[in-house]
Amino acid sequence: MSTFEIIDERPIDLTELKSELESIEKRDKELGFRSNRTKEYLEQIGVKGDNKKIIKKIEELNVPRLKDLHIVKIVDNKPETVKDLKYVLQGYPLTVNADYLKKIVEALK
Repeated sequence: MSTFEIIDERPIDLTELKSELESIEKRDKELGFRSNRTKEYLEQIGVKGDNKKIIKKIEELNVPRLKDLHIVKIVDNKPETVKDLKYVLQGYPLTVNADYLKKIVEALK
């Protein structure tokens, strides 16, 4: 069995994951079992578009303590209200000011 070396570890959003899977499928002609299941799931939930602009908008807000992991989670879920955004961030030990929460929701629209 071959060994793998992790070169870079960073969170990616679902649209980027879908494009990576498509490029791997073009390169290898077919995907493995887990990759196929992931691709099916992404098609099922209807991942489309490009989130790079939205991610950049949220990063430009310079929200204290908001990391790339949190931003990707926010963009993947696309909460429409501040209450929904609080639910998305509830799983993390993170406190975000109400003003920043409103700005994030506005950036998502």
